[in-house]
Amino acid sequence: MTNRSRIDLLEVSVGGLSRDELRSALTSRGVLVNVHAETLLDSEAFDREDIRPIAVTERTVAELGRPDGAVLSEILELGRQEGLLLCPADTGPYLRLALADQASSADAVMSSGKAPDGSLTVASEALSDDVDYPKGFYLRVVEGQPWLRGYRCDDEHIWSPQDRFVFRAPSSSR
Repeated sequence: MTNRSRIDLLEVSVGGLSRDELRSALTSRGVLVNVHAETLLDSEAFDREDIRPIAVTERTVAELGRPDGAVLSEILELGRQEGLLLCPADTGPYLRLALADQASSADAVMSSGKAPDGSLTVASEALSDDVDYPKGFYLRVVEGQPWLRGYRCDDEHIWSPQDRFVFRAPSSSR
C-alpha cells in the first residue's frame, strides 16, 4: 500500500456507531488516542448515530492564502471564503478509520505546542468555547502507529503555512 501524501477528495462515511462501538472500532484497528481525543469522544456529538457520507479535501494554511501562517479562526474563515465547509464534529474518528494509508511522520515528537509533522487537522466547529477544552482532532501516524489525537489551542496560536487542514468539500453539503 502506498502512503497517501495528500487528500484531494475522499468520501468518508461519518456516523453509524455508538460511542462504545466507535472506540472499539478504533481499538481493533490499532488506533491510539490521547486524553484530549478521549475527552472529545465523551461528547454528546457522538450520540448521533445516523450515517452521513461526506467528501473531504485538504488545504495547507499557505494554500488558503496565508504564507506567513494564521490563527485558527482565520484558517476556518479562509476555508469558508474558498467555498469549503467545516466537517461535522464527529468526523475525526471516522476519517482516522477510513485513512489507512496516511504517511508516517518524520519525527516522533508527540506534543510540542505546534501541529506535528505529517498531521492532518480536521477543520470543524469547536464543541466548547472553553479554551481548556479540546478544539478538535488531528490524525497522525508515528512509527507506523495510527493516532487520533485531540488538540487544544487559543486564538493567539499561529499555525504554520505548511500545516494541513481537512475541510468538507462543497459537493457534500448535506
